[in-house]
Amino acid sequence: MDIRHLEAVAEIAKRGSFTRAADALHVAQPTLSKAVIQLEEELGVLLFSREGKRPRLTEAGEAVLRYGGPILAQMDALHRELTDLAELRQGTLRLGLPPMAGSNFFPGVIGEYRRQYPGVAVRLSEAGANRLDEDLRAGLLDVGVLLTPTDDAFYDSFIVIDDRMKVVLPAGHRLADRPSLALAELAEEPFVLFRADFTLHGRITAACAAAGFRPNIVAESSQWDFIGQMVGEGLGIALLPATICAQLRPELVRTLELAPPGLPWQLVMAWRREGYLPLAAKAWIALARELFASSPA
Repeated sequence: MDIRHLEAVAEIAKRGSFTRAADALHVAQPTLSKAVIQLEEELGVLLFSREGKRPRLTEAGEAVLRYGGPILAQMDALHRELTDLAELRQGTLRLGLPPMAGSNFFPGVIGEYRRQYPGVAVRLSEAGANRLDEDLRAGLLDVGVLLTPTDDAFYDSFIVIDDRMKVVLPAGHRLADRPSLALAELAEEPFVLFRADFTLHGRITAACAAAGFRPNIVAESSQWDFIGQMVGEGLGIALLPATICAQLRPELVRTLELAPPGLPWQLVMAWRREGYLPLAAKAWIALARELFASSPA
């Protein structure tokens, strides 16, 4: 028995005619009759009484229809839902963004995605790139923004932000009038950093170690604006991306270039190379690639 057999029984019972049922199913009437005979032979019972002009369900036929009807309804619902998913009239996008990137670079992209696919729910997870990497690997996210370098053997990706880190000092700091600073010159300064679960925390402490010192971390936060405010209050110095530094209050802080080799800040949109990628995620990737490619550098 397959779904076509159930459809034949249901349509004949509904139409009261093999001919009209065949027309509704877009098959030849002999083909439909043959399908019913095959099913009757398989089950070992008659499904229709063929006395008179109008076929009538036997008790066995009524049982088949009673149990088969809900199956047909479920199959119809399945087909409709799969069509909706294929045409992105519904679905779910599980997206991971670091807070600093999310608030500054992605509201417009998310807004355009919702305008194009209003039936798709966007489930947004905000966390540091370390946590997002873990969730992507565990299959808890479809796509996420990570800080380079990433595992190219595991991820497909494309660049969304290509930036550099700058030094953030209190406005009255003794070094605030310098055009640039080497990282080693900050060895005696107190640092305000992102929390340890943020990739930048490890990148900055590693860069300091390479410059010959261990940073004195006096405060940590998950919010770039709070970090800027703490620097403005004189708690310490910080390293933040240049695009973020442009949003800090110049009356409170000064931002300086890091002397070569500097410290890059490059973000990529990443997803797993292997495994199933939902259509909603594919649409997000295509849209984000298009919008970031057309954005000013």
